[in-house]
Amino acid sequence: MIQRVQSIYLFFASLALFALYLVTIANNVYVNGKPTSIKVTGLFQDVNGAQQHTVSFVALTAVTAIVALLPLAIIFLYRNRKQQVTICYSAVLVIIGFSFWLAQTIKNATQGVVLNSNNFGVGLFLPPIAILLIFLAVKAIKKDDALVRSADRLR
Repeated sequence: MIQRVQSIYLFFASLALFALYLVTIANNVYVNGKPTSIKVTGLFQDVNGAQQHTVSFVALTAVTAIVALLPLAIIFLYRNRKQQVTICYSAVLVIIGFSFWLAQTIKNATQGVVLNSNNFGVGLFLPPIAILLIFLAVKAIKKDDALVRSADRLR
């Protein structure tokens, strides 16, 4: 059913991934001597005191939407709990691959500038939070499946 706790976990995982559009991944990274903010949509450099979008990550932006829609789609597979668990594990692998691709894209766009802990933005922590929420959803799905099986034994 849609109103189960795993649906809330999956919904919040999807929200965490969609939040990548709103928050920065890194702040105050100096690229070519200019302070730069890095978002999933591209690089934003300080030009004449104003933030300007200087480099776009078109493919990364599109894939972020697809990856963020994946936990939402899993919610509607509630009739087949085994398939729902399998796709949850697949979604975790997709998010890990997405995070790796995101890191490589940022590394290439910033010409290999190393990020320090004082440069980290909130967006850096959102994919691991989404993975954690998906694991909590898997745990809730398995608990729900055990409850249904025990009810079937009583019949």
